[in-house]
Amino acid sequence: MSLIDIILLAIALGIDCLIVSFSQGLVFNKNRTVNSLKLAFSMGFFQGFMPCIGYTGAEYIYDFVAPFSKWIVFAIFFILGLKFILEAFENRKKEICCIGLKCLISLGIATSIDALVSGAGLNFTSTPLITSALIIGIASFIMSLCGFWFGNLFKKFPHKYLEIAGGIILIFLAAKSIMF
Repeated sequence: MSLIDIILLAIALGIDCLIVSFSQGLVFNKNRTVNSLKLAFSMGFFQGFMPCIGYTGAEYIYDFVAPFSKWIVFAIFFILGLKFILEAFENRKKEICCIGLKCLISLGIATSIDALVSGAGLNFTSTPLITSALIIGIASFIMSLCGFWFGNLFKKFPHKYLEIAGGIILIFLAAKSIMF
């Protein structure tokens, strides 16, 4: 693969990060800078790390993960999306904050399963791993930050509707994961 191909791959893989981060940006009201960086770091780390796993274990991991990857992504996004929607109808003063370690890991893994599989493709095309992983990770970090802050621009809408919108976006990603 050429450098242009790797950059295009990184952008394609980073789109899910952008959309998920947009949905998170809709709901965060406190510590936005820190939370956006935590989320972007998680997205960038997993998007950059998962191709390394796929690359090194291409023959073993690909056969195991490929048949289930759509359903793993579907389950994670669907459950998170449903959680957002259900919490929108709860009477509470506490704000939704899906920035805990478990949530960051779940979102990072869910958005990077495609990157895991693409790592196997990088191996099969003899593409340099370190360069590819760094480009993918950095692109996902940047796209995640952009998505978070773009979602944050929509803060003037009623909070309940923003939570529902964030949930719908995650459920859409869940549906997209099993359709395409």
